[in-house]
Amino acid sequence: MPEPPTRLIEVTEALLGKNEDIAARNRALFGKRGMLVLNVLSSPGSGKTTLIHRAIAELSPELALGVIVGDLATDNDAKRLREAGGPVIQITTGTVCHLEAEMVARAANDMGLDGLDILVIENVGNLVCPSAYDLGEDIRIVLLATTEGEDKPLKYPTMFRTADAVILNKSDISEVLGFDREAALAAIRAVSPAAPIFEVSARTGAGMDAFYRYLRDRLAAKRSASAG
Repeated sequence: MPEPPTRLIEVTEALLGKNEDIAARNRALFGKRGMLVLNVLSSPGSGKTTLIHRAIAELSPELALGVIVGDLATDNDAKRLREAGGPVIQITTGTVCHLEAEMVARAANDMGLDGLDILVIENVGNLVCPSAYDLGEDIRIVLLATTEGEDKPLKYPTMFRTADAVILNKSDISEVLGFDREAALAAIRAVSPAAPIFEVSARTGAGMDAFYRYLRDRLAAKRSASAG
């Protein structure tokens, strides 16, 4: 006889509860160091790695960034990001479609966090299961690319509802694609009305300055709160 459905729910709740405990410890550790932590999520191909690569290159004279990269297989993204400078740690998850707080804790320990201002966690490309896992981040950033169409926020509402900020990427090719910008913005606002939206091209750099100001403001606010 199959196990009753409640058994599966109990196991899932226990796993998420353990993850939340470790995420809280991660958050406390990052807080003591005055470090801003970003959890960057999206579907595959939306431009997470290009965005982070540009941010490292353009912010590095001012801010020190480190990156933890999650992928099902290969360390190709980690290799690209090392070219921009700063420490990068790869987590290969195999068949696991998301990062968990314990994975991040181990990677942060291996990296060493001394001197970092911002820690970026590039999550596994997936708009479903990563939304359930707190990693101890300060800001959850969700990317939507113009190549994905306008209605992804409505199809994957949990992911976008939990976002602290949304980046609409690949704005430089939106016209060629016939992308309906207003429809996309309306879809984002329908599920995540309070999240700021940054329209950028990580490839060309257009719109990135506003995103950088947001990061500087959030870092300053965190450090001010810690000092107070």
